[in-house]
Amino acid sequence: MKNGVWKLLLVILVVLVIVFGTIFIIDTNRMKNNKPVLFSTWGKKYNAPAASADKMNVVLSLEDKIADDTVWCGTFNLIWNDLKNELAKKDIEFTPQLDVVRNLNKGTFNTECLSEDSYYKVYGKPTIELKKQIEKEIKRKFNETSDILDDFNWNESGDKDYYFLYSMLKKEFEFPKVFDRLENGKFKDWENVKYFGIKKKTSEKVREQVKVLYYNSKEDFAIKLLTKSNDEVIISRGNKANTFGKIYAEIKENNENFKGSKNIEEDEIVKIPNIDFKLKKEFNEIEAKPFLFASGEEYVIEKAVQTIEFSLDEKGGRVKSEAGMTNKTTALLPDLEPREFLVNDTFCIFLKEKDKELPYFAAKISDITQVQIVEN
Repeated sequence: MKNGVWKLLLVILVVLVIVFGTIFIIDTNRMKNNKPVLFSTWGKKYNAPAASADKMNVVLSLEDKIADDTVWCGTFNLIWNDLKNELAKKDIEFTPQLDVVRNLNKGTFNTECLSEDSYYKVYGKPTIELKKQIEKEIKRKFNETSDILDDFNWNESGDKDYYFLYSMLKKEFEFPKVFDRLENGKFKDWENVKYFGIKKKTSEKVREQVKVLYYNSKEDFAIKLLTKSNDEVIISRGNKANTFGKIYAEIKENNENFKGSKNIEEDEIVKIPNIDFKLKKEFNEIEAKPFLFASGEEYVIEKAVQTIEFSLDEKGGRVKSEAGMTNKTTALLPDLEPREFLVNDTFCIFLKEKDKELPYFAAKISDITQVQIVEN
């Protein structure tokens, strides 16, 4: 009898070793190939890859016209404001003038739209000392390193004909309660897309952290996700306007006119796709075009770069964005049926601070593979 028990235990042990060994090998190989693990990182420090977002468009202002799969973050606006107000001391004017520059000159987004602990900005001569100062400050303030500083030229003395402008925005937020992780499903024609949200029997505590801004149909609505911090996540579908500024104003107006329930009821569902992407963009369209400072000196933008990283899942989200630039001289009605807040087609997302008038991040997403690695 004892021998039989020991043999059984030995067989079980061998099976477990084979199973866990196989799982370990699978995950190790996936990490080596920069793919998401299926089971565990096995104690190894590993960041799952983000979608490359290589086809995402980036706009520089809330007033710029947008298409599907477009993103905006306010870091570039912060350095443009310093270029215009502190260095040039006048509007930046190209010949012929560009709409994108005209919109940047409006200064719609500025430091008043952000809490001071969420951003860092500086400008000066591009010296090694300034680079070290930036690296030190973003490490101290955000525990971050830069993805763009090495793209620019630095020297010991700083060329007297150059200026460098820099900003970083960093936000991390958690939801008060973790949302349900939902079954993978469809987004437009894409299969196996990861979702989180609220099911019909999700707890009231989780439901309370979602507020309905308005609801006209399951293709036309907006909701707000509350966080532990002063950040709010606004997600909408059905918007027709062609700029983020107009879409955001439309959401606010619809919310003010909405008379239906602002709460997610027990028989209603919310379905939001996971998002995780990073991108880097150089704005060639505004480079190498002469403009004048108020002093009469002529300058050009030699290089203008921005990075944007954004992730969102059932636990919370994270935004990190950098912008850098060198300049040199030249010579509705409520629905009676249970509502479905299904974010499974083209949608917009905005991030803002509770007491601020404007968002600091916006995206319009139509191609889910740009913001989530979808495995078929």
